[in-house]
Amino acid sequence: MDAPADEQPLPGRLGSLTPRQARRVRVVLASVLMAAMAVVLVVRLASRTSVLVVGVYGAALILCGIVIELSRNGRTRLGSWLLGVGLAAALAADWLLLP
Repeated sequence: MDAPADEQPLPGRLGSLTPRQARRVRVVLASVLMAAMAVVLVVRLASRTSVLVVGVYGAALILCGIVIELSRNGRTRLGSWLLGVGLAAALAADWLLLP
């Protein structure tokens, strides 16, 4: 009895993840990054209260939630790109915009 297509590794790649495993990895990664952004938000708010701080890190938290939903719906590549580019933009905004 063959495993369902969702549990078979993609052909042509050695040691690659199955689509289900890739989704789980993205969900866990986005969840960990969401928790890290929440901690950074609290630390930044403790040092300086600003609407801009809440905006930048709030957008990063929303982005992590969007990536979790994309990964749950099978859009892992899009979620990976969005997570990488979005969090890099949030950190760049922190460095450039926030004193």
